[in-house]
Amino acid sequence: MVRSQKELTKSRGERSGMVQVLRDVPRVVWLLAAGVFVNAVVSFTFVFVFLYLTGPRGLGTAQAGLVTGIGGIGLVAGNFTGGWYGDRFGHRRVLLAASTLGGLTLISFPLLPAAGLYAALPLAQYASGVVRAANSALVAVAVPEGARRQAFAVVRCVSNGGFTLGPPLGALIATRLSYDWLFVGDGLGTLLFALWTARVVPARAAARTPAAGPTTGCPDAAPGRGLWAELRARPAVLVVLGAVLVTDLVYRQQYGTFPVFLADHGLDTRDFGFVIALNGAVILLLELPAAVALRARPPLPVIGTGLLLVGAAYAALLPGAGVGTAASMIVLLSLGEILYKTTATAYVADQAPEHAIGRFQSLYAGVSVSGVVLGPPLGGALYATAPGLLWPLCAVLAGGAGAAVLYAGRRPARQGLRPAPETGSQPRAAAG
Repeated sequence: MVRSQKELTKSRGERSGMVQVLRDVPRVVWLLAAGVFVNAVVSFTFVFVFLYLTGPRGLGTAQAGLVTGIGGIGLVAGNFTGGWYGDRFGHRRVLLAASTLGGLTLISFPLLPAAGLYAALPLAQYASGVVRAANSALVAVAVPEGARRQAFAVVRCVSNGGFTLGPPLGALIATRLSYDWLFVGDGLGTLLFALWTARVVPARAAARTPAAGPTTGCPDAAPGRGLWAELRARPAVLVVLGAVLVTDLVYRQQYGTFPVFLADHGLDTRDFGFVIALNGAVILLLELPAAVALRARPPLPVIGTGLLLVGAAYAALLPGAGVGTAASMIVLLSLGEILYKTTATAYVADQAPEHAIGRFQSLYAGVSVSGVVLGPPLGGALYATAPGLLWPLCAVLAGGAGAAVLYAGRRPARQGLRPAPETGSQPRAAAG
């Protein structure tokens, strides 16, 4: 069917608008994103670490599970603390130090005895968590308030692109060379990321870009006020953090109980690989366009809708398992992820006071990966005892989290705070 001239003109206008919005993302963010992409491509060890431990290293399944579990705790701890370090010592400096530590630790893996891995893997994962939090804080301080959604979307998009390419490349290295080269390659890539960041992110770029008008969402923010006091002054931020914490427990089931559920219903590893690849494809195709299209929308309704879609994704599994059902579930999950993750990251950054932007980012980074540690044991235990309850509970938890955020977005501002719907919407021009 031939498209009308009006439709073609509208389509060109939308593409032109998207290009212009992306051009407004600061150059330093694009350069940082380039380093993130390369680092994501070579960050393939997390996919193969269990096979490495039970294969070349000869650990039993229980031992390997313990090592990877401790490593997951290190990752979450790094996310929770990276921003604290950045507020004290500078986000760029912390990112460089953590990248260097993580890279050297990964390179040392082939040289360590098996017992040494109990300390080395948590250390490497801790450094990775610190890098993640510091990277988010760097983006937040480099971009004026209100323009951060598209900036975070750029970084997330290239990161997902790198993670899509990484596992096949890692599998090739492991089979053609050895598992040891996985860790060497990951470590060298992490060190390269540190060098790249040092070159493209000058110290002055790590100073927060001022924005016209109040930039913290709280006019009475005071540098001497503690973190808890700042959070209490922003109840909607607490709601978002709690909702993301709950939802991440649900979200991570796609890597734990979901493949077991598929296997129990006659689907194999190839089917699981297909639906996970579909997740990456949807995110790569829609992440940036969605961020641009929704940039003027109030953040809390967008976040809440995304969380509701995560709940709907697991509700889609209630009729049973099949390739079509699994694909529907993963598409809904991907759409929910696109809506809530980028928007929530930017919202928390926009609400942060000047003196605590790193700590706010650390809190969000920590809760957004908490499911890595808590999701598998909780989901696995419930699936083992009452498999029929897992997906309804996941749907209710994520749906309830989404409803809480939507309710928070409807509540009037109090104590002189700026209404949440204004935060992270229209880009503001930097002052002076």
